[in-house]
Amino acid sequence: MAGRESSARDDRTRDDRSRGAATASRTVTSGARRTGSARAGDRRPGTRPAADRRPGSAATSAAPVPGDGLVVGDLPGAARAVGVLLVLAGLAGAAALFPTYLVVGGRELTLGGGLGGVLVGLVVPLTAVAVGAGLAAGRVPRLGLAYAGVGGALALGSLLIEVYRGSTSTVRPGIEVLAGERVLTSSVQTGAGWWLQVAALALTVVAGVLAAATWNRTVMEDRGALDPARPGLAGAAVVLGVLTVLCLALPAADVPDRLVDDPSTGLEVVVEQQGPQALLERPGLALLGGLLLAGAVLLGSVLAPSLRPRLAAVGGFLAVAVTVLAAGLGGLRDAVASDELDWTVPGAGLLAAGLAYGVLTLLAWRLRRSRS
Repeated sequence: MAGRESSARDDRTRDDRSRGAATASRTVTSGARRTGSARAGDRRPGTRPAADRRPGSAATSAAPVPGDGLVVGDLPGAARAVGVLLVLAGLAGAAALFPTYLVVGGRELTLGGGLGGVLVGLVVPLTAVAVGAGLAAGRVPRLGLAYAGVGGALALGSLLIEVYRGSTSTVRPGIEVLAGERVLTSSVQTGAGWWLQVAALALTVVAGVLAAATWNRTVMEDRGALDPARPGLAGAAVVLGVLTVLCLALPAADVPDRLVDDPSTGLEVVVEQQGPQALLERPGLALLGGLLLAGAVLLGSVLAPSLRPRLAAVGGFLAVAVTVLAAGLGGLRDAVASDELDWTVPGAGLLAAGLAYGVLTLLAWRLRRSRS
């Protein structure tokens, strides 16, 4: 009896094991069918895997960037400080147009004398305010940094010339054209306008130094749409730079020669009148400032086309363009405002060069749209 009972228990155990194995097999088969069905459903047309739909996945980050493909990284605080300095420089330059600039030989001079003087004087300050505000807000940072760097180099020479006019121009008195007036620098007193102008130039120089120090820490790249046109822009900019330096070497507005009758012969004789000193004929700080200004024009012309990305080249060209254009318009204003002065060929060349730099700036700005 005991043997039969033991055999019956063994049979029941084997039957239970067989049923358990069959159940497990059916469960695995059913799970495999469900898994295969789910995978097949994921491959239905018009659907994407769940991993592709997660935010931040590789498929999402690989989406094409529209337009120029511009990538801007985190903006350093120093770059925003450059923008603030540019805004302050622009405001100081605009404010310098209205109070007394210099008192030369007892005559009070104002930079913004008349509507023409105000419009010419606002070219550089308004541009600095616009570019600086965009940089401080974090928009296209390398455009603002390029403008500040090139503009700071140009402002250094102008700063030295301003210091000479207000402090040491009486050491060697000469004829100058200041604020549209032909004056003799026998005695010079500075006014609030001169101090504001010096402050504006000094702030621009500081902004340029800080921009150069911040350049490599500011991330901004694009697809290089301007690269094929860079050699052409560079060649045109170098030619314009040489032309601009040649025009800066001579006064933009000068005193014309007079025709007088010679009583001994009865013939008309040309008598030369002393006119304003040329940029490189002035002594001391003015000579150094003139050399630095000429060198900065050439440097900016060479450097601007090579700056990356494309918008940085736009900023470099813009700094040279507004500086040269303001100088050309200043010569035209002096000739129109004074009966003693005539507009010269170098003055017309400066105006033409400023407009040509503006065309290069526009080309650097527009070429990305034709290639996008």
